[in-house]
Amino acid sequence: MKKFLIPIAIIAVVGIFLYTKAVGTYNQFVQAEEQINGQWAEVQTQYQRRADLIPNLVNTVKGYAEFEQETLTGVVEARAKATGMTIDPTNLTPEKLAEFQQAQDQLSGALSRLLVTVEKYPDLKANQNFLELQAQLEGTENRISVARRNFNESVQAYNSNLRTFPNNIFAGWYNFEAKGYFQASEGAENAPTVQF
Repeated sequence: MKKFLIPIAIIAVVGIFLYTKAVGTYNQFVQAEEQINGQWAEVQTQYQRRADLIPNLVNTVKGYAEFEQETLTGVVEARAKATGMTIDPTNLTPEKLAEFQQAQDQLSGALSRLLVTVEKYPDLKANQNFLELQAQLEGTENRISVARRNFNESVQAYNSNLRTFPNNIFAGWYNFEAKGYFQASEGAENAPTVQF
């Protein structure tokens, strides 16, 4: 009778160990995914903040630069496209992030063209409302950068945990998949040319 109890005890101990490891790993992945979802929400919040500032900036510039309609229209259209794109946090694939990034880059480019246009209007550059909006926009760009960095750090921790043995086995069982990172914009490695 004792011969049968030893193998049963060993199997029970191994079973309990595997069960607790599987449950613990599952819970780790759920917590890491929730961390990523929270960071993603912060990224979206900062992009929304920027999008909310743009109409005020455009309206302020309109009063001074009536004939720069093409630039203003470009900003409004890029804003509409960027705010119209949303990504479900459960589907943060590299392809979806690249698509989101492209829409945001188009908005950034349109804003850059708008700010270059402003250089032609000394009265506008001295306007207090414009200066405040420009400062808020710069602060928001910094917040976006921080939120994106925090998001990428969360994704890195999650993906590293996901790929580590034996977590990779449990991740496959539970269908946890690697998340995508924010990448640098195309051409970001080249310094902008400044001409006077």
